[in-house]
Amino acid sequence: MMIGRRGILMATTGLLAAPAVHAQGAWPSRNIRMVVPYPPGGATDAMSRLAAQKIGEKLGVSVVVENRSGANGQVGSQAMLQAPADGYTILGSASIHVMARHVMRNVPYDPVADFVPVARTARGPLVLVMSPSRPQRTIPEIVDAAKRNPAQWSFATSSLGAAGHLGTIEFNRVTGANIEIVGYRGTAPALTDVAAGNAHLMFDPVLATLPMIRGGQLRGLGIATASRTPLAPDLPTMAEAGLPGFEFYSWYGVWAARAVPAELVARMNAALVEGMREPAVVERLTGLGFEPLAETVAEAERFIAADVARNAELLRIANFQPE
Repeated sequence: MMIGRRGILMATTGLLAAPAVHAQGAWPSRNIRMVVPYPPGGATDAMSRLAAQKIGEKLGVSVVVENRSGANGQVGSQAMLQAPADGYTILGSASIHVMARHVMRNVPYDPVADFVPVARTARGPLVLVMSPSRPQRTIPEIVDAAKRNPAQWSFATSSLGAAGHLGTIEFNRVTGANIEIVGYRGTAPALTDVAAGNAHLMFDPVLATLPMIRGGQLRGLGIATASRTPLAPDLPTMAEAGLPGFEFYSWYGVWAARAVPAELVARMNAALVEGMREPAVVERLTGLGFEPLAETVAEAERFIAADVARNAELLRIANFQPE
């Protein structure tokens, strides 16, 4: 049978095109970039790097972490969102991410509608710490002193909308202390100022606070959990310290742009869930005071919707105005 020239050309073209189509679908075929919208040194950076490591191990590529801080997380989050929605650029952040529009004005994106959570990875309780140069030892003593001399007290917070910021707002509300809240560009500079006495109080997760409490750089006043942590058994709960029912956690996760194909998000989710369940990871995180999480995308979406609603109501009750 004779095959015409056109038929040969079409057959050859098809054979050449087939590998190209296959290659386009072979995700991931190169390194993935994870944008972390905060500086190195804090819990968000540490948890994001762990997530990047696990995604890379399970998918067989390198996940390169890029810290892009600025504007309370807006710079890095916007940079990630502006990248092609092909699964090669993701975001490593914390619970602060989903609260952006509730605590800041003119945020150029919707942190819930424009992003899809790949997975939440872990949560860590907040610890209330104070500058050791202050003579007060208990929360009632601090509240009394702050009410008498409000200008002599300030709360540091790592960023607007962070779990520590929300915990501070709730502390002011339930105690009536109304202590000034000063925002910083990340955990490290905020805790450094508290240790030096330039700021006086701060809520922040256990990862950063416990080592400084043990080293005498900070005074621990209470942990925002229902029961004491075995990592610091002498540290009372906030309920024991005088604030019953006061529980706050920071949680961490990975996001993709909402436009990224669902099957790629599902593969990253599976990689993260598998990685966070590894015994060595569980042991490492619990040893730092964190609780590993392993959720589906749908479970993370449901949790975030409830978390945003709860915190938005807290801000409304406190009459907080976006800054």
